[in-house]
Amino acid sequence: MGLDKILAISGKPGLYELTAQSRGGFIVKSIPDGKKMAVNIRHNVSLLSEIAIYTYTEEVPLAEIFEKMKEKENGGEAISHKSNKAELEKYFAEVLPDYDVDRVYASDMKKIFQWYNLLIKNGITDFAATEEEKPVDKDNSGEEE
Repeated sequence: MGLDKILAISGKPGLYELTAQSRGGFIVKSIPDGKKMAVNIRHNVSLLSEIAIYTYTEEVPLAEIFEKMKEKENGGEAISHKSNKAELEKYFAEVLPDYDVDRVYASDMKKIFQWYNLLIKNGITDFAATEEEKPVDKDNSGEEE
C-alpha cells in the first residue's frame, strides 16, 4: 500500500487507511489499532501522497522524504517525534539538507517523524510514489484497447 491510501485527519491522532467512500465522506481504518470509523467530508483530511515539504528550490513530496529516512535507518524507525527541537532539526537537515528553515516548523518535523515511525511499526514501508494503475486487458497482449 502506497501513501495514496493513507490519510491524516485534523483533530484525530494517528494515520488512517482509506477503505471506502460513503455518501457523506469516507470510511477509514486506524492504522495502529484497526478500528473503522466514518469521516465526514467537512473534516480536514490530507492524503499523505499529496503532502510536500518546502525547500529553497522546490517542494519535495513526503514520499521522497520517507524514502530517504528509510534509507538512512536501513528500514528501521527514525528518532522519536518527542526529541528536542535541536535534535529534530539536525536529523531533518541530514535527510533534506536544503529544507526551507523559515517555512518548515519543528511541529511539521514532529508530524513527519511520528507518521514515518507509525508506518514502519505497522509494516507499511512502500513509500514510492505510485502511478495510477493502467487497466490490463484480458488477453494479456500488452496492447491497450
